Amino acid sequence: MFKYLRSLPNSLGRINTPLHDLFKLLPKFLALMLLLLTNIAYAATQVPLGEKEGRDIKTKELDSIVQNISATAPPKVSGEKNDSATPVAPSVDLKEIAPAPVPTPELMPPSPPQSEQPGSTTSTKDEPAIPKTKAVAQAPFVFLGSIVPPATATRLAWSPKVTIAGLTTPTPVLVINGKNPGDTLCMTAAIHGDELNGVEIIRRVMYDIDPKKLTGKIIGVPIVNIKGFQRGSRYLSDRRDLNRNFPGDAKGSLAARIAHSLFNEVIAHCDALIDLHTGSLRRTNLLQVRADMSNPDVMKFTEGFDETVVVHSPGEPGMLRQAAVDAGIVAITLEAGESLRLQEKQVKLAVKSINSLLQRENMYSRMFSWGTPEPTYYRSQWIRANKGGILFSHIGLGDFIKKGGALGTVTDPITNESSEITSPIAGRVIGMAVNQVVMPGFAAYHLGIETPENCLATTDDNESTVPESESVKLQTIPTGECARK
Repeated sequence: MFKYLRSLPNSLGRINTPLHDLFKLLPKFLALMLLLLTNIAYAATQVPLGEKEGRDIKTKELDSIVQNISATAPPKVSGEKNDSATPVAPSVDLKEIAPAPVPTPELMPPSPPQSEQPGSTTSTKDEPAIPKTKAVAQAPFVFLGSIVPPATATRLAWSPKVTIAGLTTPTPVLVINGKNPGDTLCMTAAIHGDELNGVEIIRRVMYDIDPKKLTGKIIGVPIVNIKGFQRGSRYLSDRRDLNRNFPGDAKGSLAARIAHSLFNEVIAHCDALIDLHTGSLRRTNLLQVRADMSNPDVMKFTEGFDETVVVHSPGEPGMLRQAAVDAGIVAITLEAGESLRLQEKQVKLAVKSINSLLQRENMYSRMFSWGTPEPTYYRSQWIRANKGGILFSHIGLGDFIKKGGALGTVTDPITNESSEITSPIAGRVIGMAVNQVVMPGFAAYHLGIETPENCLATTDDNESTVPESESVKLQTIPTGECARK
């Protein structure tokens, strides 16, 4: 390099040389500049020995800090064998728009009750014993293969794994684990895929909950029968009614397998259940709780629903509500409106009713004004059309009818002959068919009958797949105070 530096003045001194001589000097000049840049870059990378040792010391200090943080990390959740196998669910604002759900990892069994969890007796001998009445901290909730920390709302996904693996559509599940410990309330909707009101009811209830103010947990499955929902169909793809297959069978039919998966992976975590439904096959229902009023726990639970009619209904084998009660879970059915429609009035009333329940169960407190109490109907009956034709109703949902009063008219569109449907009993319209073409024997009006509590109906087809059989059969007490009026 010094050889080129010494020759530089001589080269520059020949600047008056012909142009072709300047081109001969250009390669030497470029080589010189390249050598200079290379030496400058090499010098910049050299660090004095003292500075290098200082950097090594700082690196060791950082490693020590990281190790200390790891040592003070929270302990594993009770029952968790491998942190990496059970991810922590992200805390989200349910009101915000979210991406589509994805299938969850391997599912874990229901977490044990709070009193059975290890670590609840961590007090030392020097510390006073905590009274049983004193609230303890809420525990993380292990559910659907994820850990939901306290004061967290999140979206998970349940998949019954009964379809072609590459075409699996996970079912969204909304979960809120409150800040304070308490019971778990579950809500399910669209078990019948054409019943839409319940989907919106769950959305409005859960998206208005602040996890930091919630006591206990709320699980919402807005669309259970997601395939039927996509097709606008009441039934599953195998043409079975999912609500006649609970608690299900892992080796049974498609409906039985879905029911088994939902019941064991979701419902088994519940202390109480609200199963949302609407009227079926062009029928609409007054907002009403259907419950087995012979069960004391269920009867007490129904008292929390504000301005909501209660109809005694033992249910049928295979219903989710009945299977839940048989498993020790307090369960009711909440009916609101008709299928294949979103009805704002019915949705608002149902949301208010569920919010009143949360208040009554001391799960979530808010400014709330209780309305006028509604009666409990221990008996009910469907009134049928005797002739076929076009049905035109003279009454509406919630109306009271006297014995012999006119409910509607069926008109033959060809002969113009009209046949009036009258009520054989006094009661209140809690369900009815919308105006449509009907055939003889069609169940057109569902009347609630006020009777004393000791007049519980012993048989019930209120929620049968075939609505024509939807009646509480009045066959046990024909006379006295429980007789028809």
